[in-house]
Amino acid sequence: MEEFFRAVKDFFSDFAYEGGLVIVRTVAFALLGLVVVKAVGLITRRVTLKSKLDNAAATFVISVITVVLYIALVVVVVSSLGVSTAGIIAAFSAVALAVALALKDSLASLANGVIIIFTKPFKKGDTIIINGQEGTVQDIRLFNTKILTFNNEEVIIPNSDVLSETLVNESNMPLRRVELSFYISYNADASAVRGRILEELGKNGVVLASPAPSVAFDSFGESTVRCTAYAWAAVQSYSEAKLAVKDIIYAAVKQLGAEPSARKVDVNVLGAKEGRDD
Repeated sequence: MEEFFRAVKDFFSDFAYEGGLVIVRTVAFALLGLVVVKAVGLITRRVTLKSKLDNAAATFVISVITVVLYIALVVVVVSSLGVSTAGIIAAFSAVALAVALALKDSLASLANGVIIIFTKPFKKGDTIIINGQEGTVQDIRLFNTKILTFNNEEVIIPNSDVLSETLVNESNMPLRRVELSFYISYNADASAVRGRILEELGKNGVVLASPAPSVAFDSFGESTVRCTAYAWAAVQSYSEAKLAVKDIIYAAVKQLGAEPSARKVDVNVLGAKEGRDD
């Protein structure tokens, strides 16, 4: 009987000694790992914020590093408990594959969001045309991009569509050219119309003197001449310049009597009689 109690005592003694060391070691690894994760997170945040990365890119870098560190900490803690990490890694890989297949469209948007953040085809505040929508970029997120149209409508475009469609960035260059077509009649004095438009464009404070504005005769129709006015403006003044050019063209054509005349069609009905005898 004494031998039995001695064996039980030895068993629990060994278990407490070895298990206690494992528990203490695991807790120490966990606490130290949390401290390291926090320290690395703070250092990464300071470095990214001081760098030339914008807020979206900095946030993404910090998030990725934090997730990787936490995964590494979990693996270390599990290994400290004596559990084989091979099975855990295999299970994690299987779950990751299943999630990737289920969320492939979202992951495509995520990947495109990362590309947009780092390649910067546009930035917050730019005016862009994408997927038939024109507006000002309000926010660039990992999964989508938010723009505000000129009608004050908020449009959310998936990042998978942003890079797969033709993108026009209207704010990337310092200058933009206003290009407006109009028509005059053959009876109009074309030189006078051109001179009046160029004179008024030269007086306008929004239209730039260099590059100089111009008026060209594009094509000759059956009853009208198609003309195009060209004027340059700073990108932030483009809308104002476009309205000014429209007003100048309209006033010049109206004042010089160059409007195309409306075509008249005479219809004669043959064989009609005023009265009819039965």
